[in-house]
Formats: sequence, structure tokens, C-alpha cells
Amino acid sequence: MKTLAITVLLVLLIVLGWIRFRPVDRDRWHVDPADQDAEEDAGIRLIGREAPRFPADADMVLAALQDIARSEAGTHLLDGSPDEGMMTFVFRSGLLGIPSFITAKAVSEGASTKLALAWRSGGSVSPDVGRERIDRWMQDMQLRLGEA
Repeated sequence: MKTLAITVLLVLLIVLGWIRFRPVDRDRWHVDPADQDAEEDAGIRLIGREAPRFPADADMVLAALQDIARSEAGTHLLDGSPDEGMMTFVFRSGLLGIPSFITAKAVSEGASTKLALAWRSGGSVSPDVGRERIDRWMQDMQLRLGEA
């Protein structure tokens, strides 16, 4: 009985370790928010008219977003840069470490910049978590840059 309990515990630890530390496929997650298949991804997308706009150039908008994202514990830049015009951030849930992703693409529109956003879960994370994070980030962006 003791051997069975130890075996079950080891298997559980291996599974939890895999969930937390498995490699992330950059090509799958670092995708233009407008190009993502809404049918395939049950995530959150703010594109087109729904996308927030800011009175700054694209580099400044993405640099501000990068500063905001980096200020949150456990959030890391997966791929992209302000120079590329698109960035994808990854963060993991507290207990199991299930990854979630936010991709942001900045598009200049005259004197302002549209920031297209997409949140997707790499597992079974509630969309409410993504919506709260996006709302928090956009509130901070408005404080830093204003609204267009």
C-alpha cells in the first residue's frame, strides 16, 4: 500500500511538473490577433473597432505595454518587440502553472495607434482571468498615454 501511494504521488508530481514547465510553441501563440481563428480559440479578442486607441506612435504604445506587462509578477515576453510591432506575453496560473497568452499588435492610424489584442489560454484557465488582465493593462495604458 505504501509503495502504491508513493508511486501515485510521483506520477502526480511528474504531471504537475510537465504542466508548469512544458515548452511553449512560439509559432502557435505569437500570431496577429486579427489572423487568429475565432472558432478555434475560445479566447478574448479586441480587434477592429473594439481595439483601444492611444494618442502615441506604435513604438511608444508597445513600449508602455511592455513596461506594464513586466511589472506583473510571472509575466514574461514570449516573442516580439516594439520594433516588430507585435508582442506576445505569457503568464502562468498560480497553483498549476497553466499558461495564458496575450498578443498585442500596434497599428498606426494617423496621430493615434490602434492596439489589437488577443488573450488565449494554453489550458483550462477562465476567460475572466484574461479579461481582468486586459482591463487592468488598458486602464494603466490610459493613465500613461491617454485615450485617442
